[in-house]
Amino acid sequence: METENAMNYTYMGRSFNDLSMNDDSSAFSDCNSDRSGEFLTASSQSRRLFLACTNSDNSDDLIRQLVSDLGSCSIDEQKHAALELRLLAKNKPENRIKIAKAGAIKPLISLISSADPYLQENGVTAILNLSLCDENKQLLASSGAIKPLVSALRTGNPTAKENAACALLRLSQVEENKVAIGRSGAIPLLVNLLENGEFRGKKDASTALYSLCTVKENKMKAVEAGIMKPLVELMADFGSNMVDKAAFVLSVLVLEPEAKTALVEEGGIPVLVEIVEVGSQRQKEIAVPILLQICEESVVYRTMVAREGAIPPLIALSQSGTNRAKQKAEKLIELLRQPRSGKIAASPSHL
Repeated sequence: METENAMNYTYMGRSFNDLSMNDDSSAFSDCNSDRSGEFLTASSQSRRLFLACTNSDNSDDLIRQLVSDLGSCSIDEQKHAALELRLLAKNKPENRIKIAKAGAIKPLISLISSADPYLQENGVTAILNLSLCDENKQLLASSGAIKPLVSALRTGNPTAKENAACALLRLSQVEENKVAIGRSGAIPLLVNLLENGEFRGKKDASTALYSLCTVKENKMKAVEAGIMKPLVELMADFGSNMVDKAAFVLSVLVLEPEAKTALVEEGGIPVLVEIVEVGSQRQKEIAVPILLQICEESVVYRTMVAREGAIPPLIALSQSGTNRAKQKAEKLIELLRQPRSGKIAASPSHL
């Protein structure tokens, strides 16, 4: 498996050094436990049972009973047990290990394939909440969670799809799971969620794709699935609150020649130049390394970037950006000003 770093940012525990980013303005807010308003749908009895369990030191017996109820012949008992385990795993971190040790993982995975949308949603979301515990991630994958989660990404209701994307993100944080997730058909479905989902779905899909596309095989799947179209559209829409997220995903893809070609074909160069011109400081500092990556080995792309009027905003950034942003802007300006011939002119440092 080939794994590549992105162009030096900081996200999900990886260090990328090309840009200076503030931790409190991270482009991605990590997928945490479910945010589906479950207390609005839980019965009063369910809430009381949940509160009794979370306030008790003797929750093990209740957890074992709930795990047993997952295998009940009664759909109502299954629904109740799935919801309770989902809540327990969401709200009390130590319960995530207890629930896994009580044998809940395989029956919860089986619920993901349920024809009942309520059971499927709670199965997906309980798995997401269990995946927040590092100790459970590999156990979930080895127990067969990946393919059912991908299926939920295809057939689930909007909440199930969003939480399936988050769960796959969590499982992808174990490096060896990334290829397995990609080979299970997740990438085209995540691209579809990125393009057609609601805001939360787009955000969750972009976060999962960012993680998965550190693997070359998954980069190619994403490009083949048409990811450049939604990425360019999101970057062009400054009101989408997705410019940074889309640009970060692009930053891990653009290392591949096929991704550069697809980006240009989808009209990405004018959009990136516009970001450098009118985007936020952060957005500019993401866009410049992408443009530099595009231009370094292509006179044609260099000419296209220059003709879009990139040099004036790059000069402004080279005077007002962070030290790293200034360096990248200056390097790109130098590249754009070189003779547009088949060969790259030698820089002064090489003379």
